[in-house]
Amino acid sequence: MARLVPRRGLVAVVDDDREVREWLAEALARGGYEVALASNGLRLVSALQVDRPDLILLDVNMSWIDGFELCRALKKNPLYADIPVVFISGRSGNGDVELGLACGAVDYFPKPLDARALLQRIDELVAPPSP
Repeated sequence: MARLVPRRGLVAVVDDDREVREWLAEALARGGYEVALASNGLRLVSALQVDRPDLILLDVNMSWIDGFELCRALKKNPLYADIPVVFISGRSGNGDVELGLACGAVDYFPKPLDARALLQRIDELVAPPSP
């Protein structure tokens, strides 16, 4: 019998690599999260008009707009500025990590991703506030 996992929040995954999106969607769903997938920033912006995520996982290298610019734009918009952004990227030099955090992200995970560490961080960021 399948065990039902209570839903913990909505996580938007923005990555131009379909395999990465699908892998993250599966890992997040197993962790009890609802998932919205977007292949680039334009699709995320469209999705934000429909459903507000509790957290955004964002790749850096994408078409239309790169993740750094998209993060800056989100943080400038009062409707979305409070949504935590976590970068997931193959670009993992010190300068990239520092730039990602300077853009307003709360964390930066290099690819290949450590699913356990990433899910633990997401749990910390999406956890409901203590009473």
